Amino acid sequence: MRVGCHRSGRTARKRRWKQQSNVKSVSLCHQPQYVRLMKFLHKQGFTSTLLQPALFTGTGRGLQALKTIKADQLIISLPESCLLTTATVLNSYLGHYIKSWKPRLSPLLALCVFLVCERHRGESSDWFPYINVLPTSYTCPTYFTDDVMAVLPASIRRKALDQREAVREIHSLNLEFFKSLQPVLSLPAEEVLTYEALRWAWCSVNTRSVFMSHPSNNFLSGQDVYALAPFLDLLNHRPDVQVKASFNDLTRCYDIRSVSGTLCYQQAFINYGSHDNQRLMLEYGFVASENPHSVVYVDTDLLCKVLKGDRSLDQKIKFLRDNNFLHNLTVSSEGPSWRLMTALRLLSLPQTLYHQWRAVLLGQAVSEEREECSVQTARTLSQCLLQDTHTALDKISLLLQQCDQLTREQLEVVQALRQEEKCILGSCLGTLDGTQGQRDGLLPCQPNANTVS
Repeated sequence: MRVGCHRSGRTARKRRWKQQSNVKSVSLCHQPQYVRLMKFLHKQGFTSTLLQPALFTGTGRGLQALKTIKADQLIISLPESCLLTTATVLNSYLGHYIKSWKPRLSPLLALCVFLVCERHRGESSDWFPYINVLPTSYTCPTYFTDDVMAVLPASIRRKALDQREAVREIHSLNLEFFKSLQPVLSLPAEEVLTYEALRWAWCSVNTRSVFMSHPSNNFLSGQDVYALAPFLDLLNHRPDVQVKASFNDLTRCYDIRSVSGTLCYQQAFINYGSHDNQRLMLEYGFVASENPHSVVYVDTDLLCKVLKGDRSLDQKIKFLRDNNFLHNLTVSSEGPSWRLMTALRLLSLPQTLYHQWRAVLLGQAVSEEREECSVQTARTLSQCLLQDTHTALDKISLLLQQCDQLTREQLEVVQALRQEEKCILGSCLGTLDGTQGQRDGLLPCQPNANTVS
């Protein structure tokens, strides 16, 4: 868990306060599964008088403030005994199997296997009160159907497919270890530790764990920084909220401290980090409204498509790649990013000015003509991205008419991402029009071999 540091103005705060006043909530604290969870945590030494589980319009489950939370006030202090870590796993009935297995498992896989086995044990599991309130499925890309994958922006589709494949690979590469656990399972291992079960556990750890560094040991391989934190993980993310979150070595508790406070009966939020909405969807399965960090990515394939008439394009793309300049090319509501415009300035140069390419990457100005060409290309890129977004939104509307509930939830997340992209690209084009003036039928400007910068 990382702390955000975004500050917003008075107008934005007033707008949020107005929005919050329209948000309805329903307390969940009297539902049996939450009563059982709180009893379980109280036995481990956790007490909470400031927050209660509730269902909110817009964000779903979250934690509601029962009292006004003041600035810099401690809102949650979860004892170490309530945290589910690799130490929990190694000290459990699975410890012997994990410690003796070669090659060593990763901390992430150890936690995933423990979650699957504990869910298999049902109410006989000590951790059942926690597992019983975990989501039964997620809206992360590992769950996406091929139809949902197809309407993702190209810049995130490859990452989403890679994520899905990575989880499949984790499962397929560890089948022998799963079979070794048969003595502690009441059903055949292949029926318990399925790909679907591992996917659920992987998403549970990836989306809900907090950062907590653990000492290295001889039984696991790789960095061990995961801790599942019951109750605490009901806190939702908001980009403008600031909190202080860390494990307190003196009290042996994981503490969340509010920076600005929360009004009574409002939802308490935390900040997962300064992530744009593509990152939030990829890692956590949601998008945040009014996210100041959100941008639209321009990938290499689109650059090549727009500039395909340039005979020196391959050489320029290789030069950009060799100089680590083909990633994080973005546009925002304010216009193209510095990195994108720098890349476009280089791409606008003729091959005869090869000796100037590196200087342009370092910030050297180009001629007015080349600058105008770069802005024109940025506008064409934005138009292409906007057209792709409109096409995707039309496809999503059709898919929503004929899908099941799980697919609907996935599509709604992608739809929110695409709608945000539409707003960003519209604003970006407005900015570029102001820079260059309104021009119809723009085509990408091609480098002129006779131009001197």
